Amino acid sequence: MSLRKVAVFLSTLLALGAALTSAPARAELSEIRIARQYGVSYLPLMLMQDQKLLEKHAAQLGVPNLKVSWVEFAGGNVMNDALLSDSLQIASGGVAPLVLLWARTRGTPVEVKALSAINSMPLLLNTNNPTVKTLKDFTGKDKIALPAAKVSIQAITLQMAAEKAFGAGNQGQLDKYTVSLAHPDAQQALLSGNSEVTAHFGSPPFQEQELAHPGVRTVVNSYDVLGGKSTFNLVWCMTKFYQQNPKLVQAFMAALDDAEAQIARDKHAAALAYLRISKDKSNVADIEKMISSPDVAFTTTPENTVKYADFMARTGLIKTKPASWKDMFFPTAQSLQGS
Repeated sequence: MSLRKVAVFLSTLLALGAALTSAPARAELSEIRIARQYGVSYLPLMLMQDQKLLEKHAAQLGVPNLKVSWVEFAGGNVMNDALLSDSLQIASGGVAPLVLLWARTRGTPVEVKALSAINSMPLLLNTNNPTVKTLKDFTGKDKIALPAAKVSIQAITLQMAAEKAFGAGNQGQLDKYTVSLAHPDAQQALLSGNSEVTAHFGSPPFQEQELAHPGVRTVVNSYDVLGGKSTFNLVWCMTKFYQQNPKLVQAFMAALDDAEAQIARDKHAAALAYLRISKDKSNVADIEKMISSPDVAFTTTPENTVKYADFMARTGLIKTKPASWKDMFFPTAQSLQGS
């Protein structure tokens, strides 16, 4: 090659490099939709919405005038469908729906992983049936309400408890008694006394409110099933959103940390905020007691999430077993001391 041709070749490379470095980066989304569900476990997201924390942190990172829309869902299954159709950018819910979605989408263009946990909280299976002392006492006369039969975190926790009670291979023993109801509706049915619903696998504050009524007691505590503290709720998104919107992801995590720090700093103010935002008629002292319990932690660190994945893989609910909890999470959580 002549010196002239070499010079032309090098100048072309330099021009191309300059063009690439000067080309504007792909703009991040100016509008996103985020989903949450019902109950005090979603308090960090409620504070983010109420105080526009995501908009604030996004502006600080160079994404001004971000429009954030919040949507409420009764269960993770419908929400996941919305996420995969790009009707949502960030979803939230129990561990089991995330595990199902992660396994289903792994390695595909719509791959989904979790950004972080939101909290660790015990889930209680309560009943008003005086003859039910253990899981083995449920009969065809009972209906167990939970957010989404066979796929919600409550449904999978019930299967894990059933396997312990009835033996290997019998994890679905109680599935035939389950019905899908949103927590507020399930609570109302259980406390009415004239419904076919005789049990509710719930979440705070519904489960604690139920226990305040005579004749209602707990049959199963999820912490007993999991062998300790465990994550209840997570936030997740598609990999393409994570990769294409790094500033929004950073802003979201900063806003979530901000909200959780507020709760840790002032439980009373957090309880008041929950009642105002949710329009729940509970006593502020009851909500404050709930979120101050040593069993409750508003934390982004995942706890015992891999136990759900291991169970779901072993029983055939998912085909792919994660080698580690980190396989199901983005780097936003991977540096944490999770499980």
